[in-house]
Amino acid sequence: MSLEIEAADVIRLVQQFLKENNLLRTLQTLQEESTVALNTVDSVEGFASDIKHGRWDIVLKTVAQLNISQKKLVDLYEQITLELMELRELSAARSLLRQTDPMQYLKDHHPERYLHLEHLLSRTYFDEKEAYPNETTKEARRAAIAQALAQEVTVVAPSRLLALLGQAIKWQHAQGLLPADTAYDLFRGAAPQTFAEDDAPPTECYNSIKFPKKGHAEAAAFSPDGQLLVTGSVDGFVEVWNYMTGKLRKDLKYQAEDNMMMMDCAVLSLAFSRDSEMLVSGAQDGKIKVWKIQSGQCLRRFPTAHTQGVTSVSLSKDASLVLSSSFDHTIRIHGMKSGKLTKEFRGHSSFVNSATFSPDQTRIFSASSDGTAKIWDAKSQDCIRTIALSEGRVAPPGASSPTALSVFYLPRSSGERIVVCSRERWAYVLDPRGEVVRALSQPSGSGDDDDMGGVDTKPAVGGGGGRAARPAVGAAVAGSSSDDHVAAAASPKGEYVYVATESGELRAYAVDSGRLFMTWKAVADGAEVVGVASHPFANVLAVYSDDGTVSLWKQ
Repeated sequence: MSLEIEAADVIRLVQQFLKENNLLRTLQTLQEESTVALNTVDSVEGFASDIKHGRWDIVLKTVAQLNISQKKLVDLYEQITLELMELRELSAARSLLRQTDPMQYLKDHHPERYLHLEHLLSRTYFDEKEAYPNETTKEARRAAIAQALAQEVTVVAPSRLLALLGQAIKWQHAQGLLPADTAYDLFRGAAPQTFAEDDAPPTECYNSIKFPKKGHAEAAAFSPDGQLLVTGSVDGFVEVWNYMTGKLRKDLKYQAEDNMMMMDCAVLSLAFSRDSEMLVSGAQDGKIKVWKIQSGQCLRRFPTAHTQGVTSVSLSKDASLVLSSSFDHTIRIHGMKSGKLTKEFRGHSSFVNSATFSPDQTRIFSASSDGTAKIWDAKSQDCIRTIALSEGRVAPPGASSPTALSVFYLPRSSGERIVVCSRERWAYVLDPRGEVVRALSQPSGSGDDDDMGGVDTKPAVGGGGGRAARPAVGAAVAGSSSDDHVAAAASPKGEYVYVATESGELRAYAVDSGRLFMTWKAVADGAEVVGVASHPFANVLAVYSDDGTVSLWKQ
């Protein structure tokens, strides 16, 4: 069933909005250009009562905003002129008679009535019988005018435009067509877009998501379109959140009905497709699932993707391939259409913690607990180079090197730049050949401001007994020289690398200089950071820890 809406009704809704917001010139222009009159009053009875009681100032103000027929306006203005004469307000009566459009119309079309008024105006006294011939009275004339004008106006509820828009939005919420608990761009008909910001460290914790301690998040990822935050927890649940409010996205029907996306055991890794339509999740039992994010439907299962936990997952640009790494020391590529293993990369001697495609998908970078990062040929599966990193440089042959925790590409960098985060005080920026371009670390510093490289050195919150207590969450601190890195992420434009430490601090390193820009406390005392996820456009970080908290940070 289709319902046709009259254009004039839409114009009247806009006119009412203009009137209620005192935009009277705009209202008048719209009425003139559209030839559609609003003709509404707050109360017909009140309008008629004003006429019957001769409250002409109120009546004239109301009538000025209405489109009344000339005949009825003439009757009204004639009556007001007569009553002004009766009150001997001759100057006002003369102005009304000679300077208003209805009286000019009367002069042109009914000259005898007009001359009668001019005659009464020239008299030195007011004769009621002459003013109201044929045994009529002032009260009867007022009543007749009130009845005639009441037929020209209607009453509508206030703020009809806003009420109708509100009803439409509520209906769309009820149908699951609009995201709940989030801002909405009414004009565009969509959630407001998040626009790219200049990179700046997000040091204000504006919200948090709380999990049961035994169900904490082990993985988190923002969608490439910046609309969603997804978490994977140790109890196997994959949940979609509004990252601004910290609430579940109930506009997703499956979440509103508690039909969650779920793995059989702990979720260790998550990744989106480039169009934000698909989500890949990897679990501790070696299984991988691919989901359609809007419906929660499982599009593809890889039940034997790995023999041990899946530490990282990612999708190729066209979403036809799934790249994964695992505790089983391997990196694998799986076909989305076939659901089968297509390639396997062997060479690491310990857990592979992270793997990623190069932008052109010809190479794969991996990071392992054997202390190396490797570059692989994606087609031939050959290892092109093995890089052992330690203490800010490539380690000499035979030397031990710390666990390489993660590897990722810097977004929007001039030339390809890869970040390798190691379980030490150092992170590394590499070029596509694996050469160290920049080493990122907190300076060993002797307290010299220059050595501190711009780090915020506000004092930590003091404790008792002369011993410095751990700072509160969000407090800026001077860096510790002993805290090893546990997780890392890049800022939206790749100007900063954010690294989390064992002690629960976040460090912002400036990529161009390699220097520590700022350090601040990110988790509560006693909690350990599990991982960090960065928003693709905004200066927003999600820091998830083993106490069941996902803290959300903004600049």
